[in-house]
Formats: sequence, structure tokens, C-alpha cells
Amino acid sequence: MRISSVLAGLCLVLLSVSCSERRDRINLSSIREEVSFVRFDEELFALGVSPQPEDLLRLRVKYPAFTDLYTWQVLRTGSVKDSAGRERLLAFVADTVSRRLKEMTFQEFGELQPLRKEFVHAFKRYRYYFPGKPLPVLYFCISGFNESVFTAENIVGISLDKYLGPGCNYYNLLDLPRYKKRKMIPKMMVPDVVYAWGMTEFEMGADATTLADHIVYQGKLMVLMEKLLPGVNDTLRLGFTEKQLEWCRMNEVGMWNYLVERQLLFSTRQMDIVR
Repeated sequence: MRISSVLAGLCLVLLSVSCSERRDRINLSSIREEVSFVRFDEELFALGVSPQPEDLLRLRVKYPAFTDLYTWQVLRTGSVKDSAGRERLLAFVADTVSRRLKEMTFQEFGELQPLRKEFVHAFKRYRYYFPGKPLPVLYFCISGFNESVFTAENIVGISLDKYLGPGCNYYNLLDLPRYKKRKMIPKMMVPDVVYAWGMTEFEMGADATTLADHIVYQGKLMVLMEKLLPGVNDTLRLGFTEKQLEWCRMNEVGMWNYLVERQLLFSTRQMDIVR
């Protein structure tokens, strides 16, 4: 099997993390603060198929930072303060596919109680390890199959329609690669959020210029996920299938040889890093 340089490096890092099998037992009883949740999807679609402009403006007043992030960067409809932006958002809310997705996400997740518990536990562990860092607010939404998880300062947006599982027929219509569709399942939501929040809070430094730097950075994120999600299976934390993990274990030496023989570890060429 031929693999790219970055994949080879990441396989090795992920393999080393997954093989450690550390399950930290820590006392969280003194941690009272919990991550908070906003069902933005419920509030937006509760306005009906023809919400009034003032209804959208009130929603933005209530959640200004998230509303702007959602409309500008995810839906790309523009500001709700602008009449054209409101019209585009109204069209999204009234769209039959959008409303069907709202129904499907409620059927799949309901009030999100099991997932809320997982998020609370993960972010209590985050508070334990990083007591000085703020907790984000988690906003659930319908994105029309755009970003799965998106972040801003103290904000994590989660697109419920990107985690409906193999029973969602829309995924086949999107012509997505199989490896992407395989991970669009409810169990991937919490690992995806932890990974995205880790990238937001612990950004890669400007001095990270080599492939090795990128591998080390991804390794740190994987350690963070292991600390925050100790009971989650490696296949979910790493996004690999069992077969792929086993392939990594069986080919560890070959992957190191691949990187060393091609002098890739300390390469600063962007093509070597991203390909």
C-alpha cells in the first residue's frame, strides 16, 4: 500500500498514542462549572417558514457572535442586519430540505441528552487539566451539509445534519468520498468537537515549518483527545477503521523507512507537508 508522507507520519503518531492505553483516573467532583449548550437550530426553525425580519434581528441580538459566524462563514448568507442577508437566511429556513433535515436531526438526537453528558464529562476533564482556560458555549445548528464543527472565541458550532449516520440518504446524493461518509455518524460528534476545540485553543506556532513539526503538533492534539475522551474507542478518536489501525501496527517500520529514506521528516516544502 502506497501512502503519502503526511499520512505516514500521522499514522505513526496516532499509533503511538493509541497503543499507550492510558486511562487516567482523576477526581472531577470539585469541578462545578459545566460547558453550556444552545439549541440554535430549535430557536431558528421555531420562527416558522416565514419569520419576520424583526424575529431574525432579535435572534441575532440574543446570540450576536454565533449568528454572525453562522450566517457569514457557514451558510454564507450574509448579515441578518442587511435585507439581502435576511432574505437569503429566510430562504434557507423555508427550504424543504432544510426543514426535512430539522425533522431528521430531532428524530436522531431528540434533546441530545446522552451527547450532553459526554460533552459535560469531556469539558470537565478539560477544566481539570487547564483550570485557567474558559469553557466554550456549544451551539447546535443545521448547516445544510456545510461545516461539521466550526469555532470562534469561546464558541463551538456543531452541525447536527453532518452526523445523521448511514441512514441519511442525502449523504449519497452529495457524492462524498466513502471515508468522509463513514465518519458522519453520531459517535464522531464529541471527538470532532474536542479536536476542533483543541486546534482553536492550542494553535500551531509560526515556527512549525517542517513535516516533523506538523506531526508533533497532531500528536499533541491526539494526546489531548486521549486525556479528555479516555473511554472512547481509538477508532473514533483517530477516525480510523479497525482494519486501518491494524495496518498501521503491522507497517510501523515501513512507514518510518518511507519518511527517512525520502528525507521527508525535516522537509519544509509545502507540497511534502500537505500532499
